[in-house]
Amino acid sequence: MNLTIENILLVGSILLFISIVVGKTSYKFGVPTLLLFLAIGMLAGSDGIGGIRFDDPKLAQFIGIVSLNFILFSGGLDTNWSSVKPILREGLVLSTLGVLLTALSLGTFVWFVTDFTIYES
Repeated sequence: MNLTIENILLVGSILLFISIVVGKTSYKFGVPTLLLFLAIGMLAGSDGIGGIRFDDPKLAQFIGIVSLNFILFSGGLDTNWSSVKPILREGLVLSTLGVLLTALSLGTFVWFVTDFTIYES
């Protein structure tokens, strides 16, 4: 399949339609939608029935960044801020400390296991 704007729109609209149908169906049965989206993505990939090849890493990165922007926008749009306000402080503290402790523990592990300096690890 040639990479033209028509083909991109066609494949994108087909995947969007399948995602909507699967999302509505999964809601009825209580199956997490994320699992079904992952399955659709694997089926659409180069080893699945869709046969979409990602030979260009820059294109794959661009698609991933655009997709993450949509996910973050949708999550922020659908968030009920009155339910977030009471736990916002605890969430920020836990996330910040979690990142800091993960970076420190992983850096220390890499420093012990490899011959990297403390700054490299």
